[in-house]
Amino acid sequence: MTPGLANKLCIPVAEKICCNFPETISMLPEGKAVLTGSPIREELAKGNKIAAYDMCNFTSNIPVIMVIGGSLGAEAINKTVRDALPKLLEDFQVVHICGKDKVDNLMLQIEGYKQFEYVKSELKDIFAMADIVISRAGANSICELLALKKPNLLIPLSAHSSRGDQILNAKSFESQGFSLIIDEDYLTENLLIEKAHELYFTRQTYIDAMSKSDQLNSIKTITDLLEETLKNGENR
Repeated sequence: MTPGLANKLCIPVAEKICCNFPETISMLPEGKAVLTGSPIREELAKGNKIAAYDMCNFTSNIPVIMVIGGSLGAEAINKTVRDALPKLLEDFQVVHICGKDKVDNLMLQIEGYKQFEYVKSELKDIFAMADIVISRAGANSICELLALKKPNLLIPLSAHSSRGDQILNAKSFESQGFSLIIDEDYLTENLLIEKAHELYFTRQTYIDAMSKSDQLNSIKTITDLLEETLKNGENR
């Protein structure tokens, strides 16, 4: 959200600056910043939920929570989700992308719970199947959730183990009505269960807010901006 050193060095010579977050605009020279959102892979919007149900051995008449903690997983999220699993499975099925070497072999046979270290081409299908998502708050990850209009519960990396970027990202999405947040320092089994249910039963509110976002269609927005800037440069 806040410009880093590389961006600060480029800003003086840039004609336009594409931003993911509305808060960033006030940190940049007037007239240069454009709220475009972040481009995501178009294939993510082409998932097959039936394929995901089959892959996870899930049924289509019980809602699905997707849990993803980033490419390396997230120990705090993994542990809390597993502690909360008996209660969550009363109302949901849970697909858990838990990170390399973080699959719990003692939980492989639990009905309604499917673990993956990571997924590649199948990610789009799991997104299509998911009713709600529990996630970290990296910029790319949450922009994918926005583009796919997936109601989400964000658990950003705490300030103790990061620069706080994910906290700022999460607060921006919360203020825009896109996300619920749990502070990792206060993450508990009961709070996760409570917030997951709250998110599911109010999910349409979040879908509606995301549908009105100016950060959608980012590829077209950025492409149009490039063409307009190039045209203006040729006319000078």
